[in-house]
Amino acid sequence: MPAEVLDSYALIAYFRDEPGAAAVEHLLVAAGRKNSAVHMTDVNYAEVRYSIVRKDGPGPWKEAAEILQGLPIEFHSTTRAMADIAADFKSRYRMSLADAFAAALAKEMKAELVTGDPEFKPLAKDIRIHWLK
Repeated sequence: MPAEVLDSYALIAYFRDEPGAAAVEHLLVAAGRKNSAVHMTDVNYAEVRYSIVRKDGPGPWKEAAEILQGLPIEFHSTTRAMADIAADFKSRYRMSLADAFAAALAKEMKAELVTGDPEFKPLAKDIRIHWLK
């Protein structure tokens, strides 16, 4: 099984119990049982945080942050190499910079990107995508 990279869409769906939340929960539980981790960039973490604070407020973010500490997610800081891949994706496809970093980490790790964001459809030829439904 390839490693899995969460984009912000996936983690926000999990915290808000939106469509795809059950699939993300299944991935997290499976990773915990195997004593392994799913992966996410710090850029996508920032997107999750500001999205929850802006839409739901600081209280829900505080709860999410506490839950996040116990989840088997390994956060990755950006590197120049990852930034180059993200810049390439951003220059070729209409996508946010945060999404470009999620795709870059997936490509760098030869991992599967977990998302439900249709913005990633054009990248299906560049990276593997696990679509949330």
